[in-house]
Amino acid sequence: MEEPPRPRPHTVTTTASSFAENFSTSSSSFAYDREFLRTAPGLLIVAEIILGLLVWTLIAGTEYFRVPAFGWVMFVAVFYWVLTVFFLILYITMTYTRIPQVPWTTVGLCFNGSAFVLYLSAAIVDASSVAPERDGHNFNSWAASSFFAFLVTICYAGNTYFSFIAWRSRTVQ
Repeated sequence: MEEPPRPRPHTVTTTASSFAENFSTSSSSFAYDREFLRTAPGLLIVAEIILGLLVWTLIAGTEYFRVPAFGWVMFVAVFYWVLTVFFLILYITMTYTRIPQVPWTTVGLCFNGSAFVLYLSAAIVDASSVAPERDGHNFNSWAASSFFAFLVTICYAGNTYFSFIAWRSRTVQ
């Protein structure tokens, strides 16, 4: 006589195979969170994407390779722009609800905190590298990219604050 399968406790350690099984069965339909873009973090993410795009396109449209410091600014701007687009898609499609094994509040806090710190350093490097005598025809683009880099830094600081509030309320429970 066969024993009936035992129910699995809720605190089971997830293996790679059960993770793939749970992920494939739970991701059969995608949800869409229309309200996310109306929240403060959602609006900040959209602002980060738009302003970050301006930062790196204003630099990429010039001969930035002549000033090595702009390489750092380009790296930070493009890297965090791509990751921010990824997180926006993740939040809008509510994919984070299908992967509960990941501590999303901690991931969001680490992402936004690192983006704030690195964007602040990139904005300072950007601003300090802009000089009219260095290359006259690139000056306006570089100055504008510096301005937008500081705006993106403020947006990431705001999202870091909201991520910290979410993280703290999650760890208190």
